[in-house]
Amino acid sequence: MPSRGVPVTARVADDPAIVATGLRCSYGGFEAVRGIDLSIGRGEFFALLGTNGAGKTTTMETLEGHRPASSGSVRVLGLDPHRQRRALRPRLGMMLQESGFAGELTVEATVTLWLRLSSSEQASPANRARTIRESLESLELTSRAETRVQQLSGGQRRRLDLILATVNQPEILCLDEPTTGLDPESRERTWNVVQRLHQGGTTILLTTHYLEEAEAMADRIAIMHNGRIAVTGTILDVLAAQPAQIRFQFPEGIPGIEPLTTGLRLTGAETIVMDSQGTCTISTDDLEDTLSRLLTWARAGDHRLRRLAATEASLAEVFRTVSTFSDEDHGKEAAA
Repeated sequence: MPSRGVPVTARVADDPAIVATGLRCSYGGFEAVRGIDLSIGRGEFFALLGTNGAGKTTTMETLEGHRPASSGSVRVLGLDPHRQRRALRPRLGMMLQESGFAGELTVEATVTLWLRLSSSEQASPANRARTIRESLESLELTSRAETRVQQLSGGQRRRLDLILATVNQPEILCLDEPTTGLDPESRERTWNVVQRLHQGGTTILLTTHYLEEAEAMADRIAIMHNGRIAVTGTILDVLAAQPAQIRFQFPEGIPGIEPLTTGLRLTGAETIVMDSQGTCTISTDDLEDTLSRLLTWARAGDHRLRRLAATEASLAEVFRTVSTFSDEDHGKEAAA
């Protein structure tokens, strides 16, 4: 797990690596990013999440300098990433969803070329050779060093993409869906490399559809929807704002849900609903207390709670909630 020894809020406030204020990005008449604010501290691991079309890739491209902002301001390591891209490039590592590297070059030649193009300093041939060798070893591509890129499997290409993004020891590493298409072993190797960089002080900006990765790795997250940031904060803060849930099959022989509602002495922080199949769902801010009262009620009435399941809030549940947000909901979220 990445080190979280320095409080996230302190890093963001005192030494931001990335700052975006009122960022808007448009494609013709379509506004993909609709006025977002971001502040990511140096050394922070930040995950930018969202459904397809939420605007996260456009946001990433703008922060990386691939496209200018339509309005608002962006600073990465104190520089305008689009206008000062040449100065920023040696300090920034990027792993895009799709790479555009020459397929006829070998793996080793590709890494060698990229290292020369992306480095602000000319390393000695011996140091460069060692860097290339260690990079290939870290993601187990040594045996493919003389293989042409076009002959690599999809998973091997993704590992090569990561090598190119990290070979220069960047101050900021941007990862756009880095583990898509990788087998579990390759995913683990990928995160081992990323963790080592993060523990060494590299700022990580991640987009991923694997929510468990974001939940396990990130210091903070932001979830985008319809071009806006709907939810942001530490994992603990985001999950704390969502209720836990208890699900079970409603006991037979009870005339309606009222006896359960009365027996549980529901508080204002709890809700209970039953669907047409007889499955009850209780949402609660205090899972342990509500579950204890439910089991006490069941024992007192000799009721059998079949298919009983109790779960704390999850990032997947937050994600599903955000995906239903309307523009009005975003306004309420921003005002909260």
